[in-house]
Amino acid sequence: MAKKRNGLFFRFSVIVLLFIGGLLGVFVWQQFNRAWSSWQHRDDPDNTFTLYAGFGIWLPNQYSVHGIDVSRYQKRINWSLVSKMKDAGVQLQFAFIKATEGSDMLDEQFLRNWKRAGQHGMLRGAYHFFRESSGGHEQALFFIKNVSLEPGDLAPVLDVETYSGNNVDVFLTEIEVWLKLVEDHYGVKPILYSNAAFYNQYLHDRFADYPLWVAHYQNRLQPRVDRAWHFWQHSETGKVNGIRSKVDFNVFNGSLEELKGLCVPLKKR
Repeated sequence: MAKKRNGLFFRFSVIVLLFIGGLLGVFVWQQFNRAWSSWQHRDDPDNTFTLYAGFGIWLPNQYSVHGIDVSRYQKRINWSLVSKMKDAGVQLQFAFIKATEGSDMLDEQFLRNWKRAGQHGMLRGAYHFFRESSGGHEQALFFIKNVSLEPGDLAPVLDVETYSGNNVDVFLTEIEVWLKLVEDHYGVKPILYSNAAFYNQYLHDRFADYPLWVAHYQNRLQPRVDRAWHFWQHSETGKVNGIRSKVDFNVFNGSLEELKGLCVPLKKR
């Protein structure tokens, strides 16, 4: 009996030590992440960012309206958890959802994401990834066929971030075709998305009249574009309850009421 009791005590001791070791490991990992994040933002003497542990990233302080953008890469999303998540008073207020790509690809999670985001009160918007392989007319019709926007939804988005180097005038003209057809159909000016470098190189001369959403992860105060902008995608490594993978984080350059001004308007009687 003594040997049996000793064996039980040994196994219990091992379990306790493993549990304590696990807790210490989690604590050390969290401290390492905080230290690493602090080191990454060591050149932020004006305190323009604050670390939000719940979201796992630094958020810019001067903006009050935060949101995310998602696609099939985030798999099945629990929108109830997304809509309820808060960290130190910050709550996600909008979500851009990938709908289509080119003239024949419907994002496999779009219909589910679109329905569930709306059911849980998220201000939602749909975006299309532009491909040179087909014309702007075909791509616009494919987007319109698959995306039914309601009054109060965010304006449709055209994501343009790749160019093969062929005829740039043809490329830009096809983008214009998409934007005009989509604007005519939904009755609201579309939002143009690109990263800062691509926008500055190819798009800045032709699309100044469209609301702009810019991806720029290296800047501290705002995206580096020489014009007014509306959305800033400032991180691609955020975390959110209800989403198992990393997710893009964005801010809106204005108030929530101003954001609602970019939505599909009520239909005139």
